[in-house]
Amino acid sequence: MAAPSCTVSGAWVRGTGPRLGSLFTLVSKPFCSTAAATRLLNAQRLAERLRAQKREQEKKKPEPTNRIQRRVQELVRFTGQLQRVHPNVLAKALSRGILHQDKDLVVINKPYGLPVHGGPGVQLCISDVLPILAKMLHGHKAEPLHLCHRLDKETTGVMVLAWEKDVAHQVQELFRTRQVAKKYWAITVHVPVPSAGVVDIPIIEKEVQGQQQHHKMTLSPSYRMNNGKMVKVRTNRNAHIAMTQYQVLSSTLSSALVELQPVTGVKHQLRVHMSFGLDCAVLGDHKYSDWNRLAPQKLPVGILKKLGLEQSKARHIPLHLHARQLMLPALGSRKEELHLVCRLPHFFARSLRRLGLEIPNQDQIGDSEARHLRAQ
Repeated sequence: MAAPSCTVSGAWVRGTGPRLGSLFTLVSKPFCSTAAATRLLNAQRLAERLRAQKREQEKKKPEPTNRIQRRVQELVRFTGQLQRVHPNVLAKALSRGILHQDKDLVVINKPYGLPVHGGPGVQLCISDVLPILAKMLHGHKAEPLHLCHRLDKETTGVMVLAWEKDVAHQVQELFRTRQVAKKYWAITVHVPVPSAGVVDIPIIEKEVQGQQQHHKMTLSPSYRMNNGKMVKVRTNRNAHIAMTQYQVLSSTLSSALVELQPVTGVKHQLRVHMSFGLDCAVLGDHKYSDWNRLAPQKLPVGILKKLGLEQSKARHIPLHLHARQLMLPALGSRKEELHLVCRLPHFFARSLRRLGLEIPNQDQIGDSEARHLRAQ
């Protein structure tokens, strides 16, 4: 008598003879369960149907007619994609943006929306891909690169990596002892008054009470006004000394391009000093534009009109803070100062043009970049 048959992942298994019972004892449970196969097939069909529905919904979404709104949506999608790309793809993208490389250091152009370290909700960060980047640059036997400092997730620009851990520690010490000169460019809402100066106000982290309790960095001034007189107050022991030099490079009635030089390195220092110290928040800073709320930045009508946006879309505006220049002292075998300059991201340059902010002269930024910026 012929033995019965069963389906095994699309193949047929047949058996005859006295050993047939033992064979089916082994394979019938995992592979011949009709109910399990049906459940698996139904789950696959459901997943395919859901994916198809999502694709159809994406197609039905009306494309914005405004060029700036389209660019904002592209940027939002790109930021999300950074967390979903394969680490090899991200490492390759970083390798294409290398600003400087020698036997001690690798300097990259950090993209927008990419965190430096991991944390809650972070699927991919720069520190995750440093081993891959090292192998791309120095072969499969290369040791991972080391971080020398950090930038906020939303900040773009110059970022220094080191091949050896002791070199990374040396660079970190240069940052800690304020021997590294840094220059940032920021687009601000409103224009700082005076047009150049120093913000020297300590910063402290506090909990914000409200509908959504959260923590923010804020000012902890050493002086206050009392009956029209300036009186020195006791310094909070948890406050950090913070000092920022600034200079307006270009301005309109409602916005400015500002160069910032942090003398100290307190968390979110530039954003706090600009927003709470000078009342000129960085464009796209949705955290420090208002102390009491966690809400999208409220923008003047003039800026919204120039950017071609409605206030309801302001939440998509990225932070316009760029680590533009970095000057490292002589280190190791290098006997001269290392001067690094990183060109502006496309969204930053386009915002400059839309807002009518003039690009600094060619002596300050170089002929090639001046042409690059004006072409955007």
